[in-house]
This record gives sequence, structure tokens and C-alpha cells, in this order.
Amino acid sequence: MRRVMGRVWHYGLCAVVSSGALASASLMAAVLTMMATLSPERGLATSAPMVMVAPPALPAVPEPAAAPAGLPPAAPIAGTARTVTVPAQMPASAAPAGGPQVAYAAWASRLSWVTGIPVRALEAYAYAHAVMAASRPTCQLSWTTLAGIAAVESQHGTMGGRTLLADGRPSTPIIGIPLNGANGTRAIAATDGGRLTGDKIWERAVGPFQFIPSAWAIWRTDAHGDGITDPQNIDNAALAAAKYLCADNRNLASGEDWVRAILSYNNSLDYARTVYYYAQAYARRAQAIS
Repeated sequence: MRRVMGRVWHYGLCAVVSSGALASASLMAAVLTMMATLSPERGLATSAPMVMVAPPALPAVPEPAAAPAGLPPAAPIAGTARTVTVPAQMPASAAPAGGPQVAYAAWASRLSWVTGIPVRALEAYAYAHAVMAASRPTCQLSWTTLAGIAAVESQHGTMGGRTLLADGRPSTPIIGIPLNGANGTRAIAATDGGRLTGDKIWERAVGPFQFIPSAWAIWRTDAHGDGITDPQNIDNAALAAAKYLCADNRNLASGEDWVRAILSYNNSLDYARTVYYYAQAYARRAQAIS
């Protein structure tokens, strides 16, 4: 992934890639101090002040239909060192019959051939986008931002020759390296006894969006209303990532908040640039059918 860096930075770092993005064409600077407390990959970087530049937003891209009716209002959730606000857990009645793969299949099929993203992954991003549009409209999260993150984290659940199955899980579980202090990581002891990772000693990032178990315990989400919160399932993981990005009342149509959201997910300039590169590419390709 880091091979694309030379091609990425000449674009700048986009504020957000959605129809609700920045209206101003002028550049703006944001000096951001990131907190790694709740980061899905908080063992991979150290918090530090960063100066980012956010250029104008991309044009509008095709968006999925509205989320199913009956979503609950936002509710507070306690964090480790602060209190953030995320949408309340979706009740079973709010989940579409057959899951996101049925609700957004037609939309995803149209987008897949121009973006190169697997249909099953796009269905998950569309559902997360639509749920947040209904339950947290002020966040203005775009499916392209989720797609950019998933491209970097796991190649949309297909890394290592995997395929994304119809049930939303990769053909074999995605489990990252141990966060044991080596390879530029911080040492983080296992918090779930190895239930999600198979490692009883160290935390590891898991699933298409690479949550570590301690973060998943906070952000875990059931996108199907079946009572199962599996981070290997791309529907659950995409919606949990969407909630995480929208935390702290962020508005991703703001350049500062978009940068804050991406860096909070992984506090790395290279990471943010790469996410932008993919998200921008997907947005531009999607315009071909808008």
C-alpha cells in the first residue's frame, strides 16, 4: 500500500468525498492533536500533533438509497478516557430482510464495475452510509471514505488471495500481526482471552476493517439484527467503522473533521494520504455513472 505514496500527495488531502463536502475552493490548514485512546489500531502509532492541508472536495458521487425506517436516535456510549456519542445499537426491526446484500444489491452492482470494489463489499459500505445518513445526518459520512479505509486495511476483505463470501465474511479470517512491541507496534496485552484472534497473549487487529478486540468491545455492531457482532463480517465492521468515524459529533463535510476522523482510525500521515488516494479514485470512477 505504501508504494502509492509518490502518486498520492500531489492531490493533497481531501476534506471528504461526498455530496455534502466543502463548498469553499480555498485551501485550509488544520493543526490537529490526535488521541489514540479508542483507535481501532491504537497499537500502531503514537499520538502527536500533525499539520494537514485539506483542499476542496470532490464532486458529488452516486449515493445509496435511504436507510430502512425505524432507526433509533443517537445515544451516548462511554469511552475509555472520554465520552463520545454514537448511534444506538440497531434493533432487529431496522435491519433489512436478507441483510445489506439484498437491500443494496442493485446499487452495488452498478458501482462495482467502475470502481473494481467487490459487490459484496459495496453492499456493506452502502448500508453503513445509509444508516448514518438516517441516524446521524450531520456527520455526512460517504461510502467512498469507508471504501478508502477498507482498501488500505484489507483490500475489501480479499487480502492474501481471500474472497469475500456471500455472508459477508472473508474466505479465511483476517488476523493481523501481534501487537507485541515489535515491527513498530506498542505492546498491548490480549483483552479477550484470544476469542477473536486466537492469541491469548497479545492483541491483534481483525476483520476487513482491522479492529483490535478492545476497540471492538466498544464499537461492536450488529448490522443484521441477528444478535451477532462478528468483526470478520464486513457488514458489521463497516457500520462499526462508520460509527467510529462519526464520533465526537464530527462533520465529515469539514476538512478538519475528515482529517481528524481518518487519523483517529490510524494516526499516520501515510495512512491518511493512502485512504484519500483510494477514496478519491473511487469517487471519480463513480461519477461515470452518476
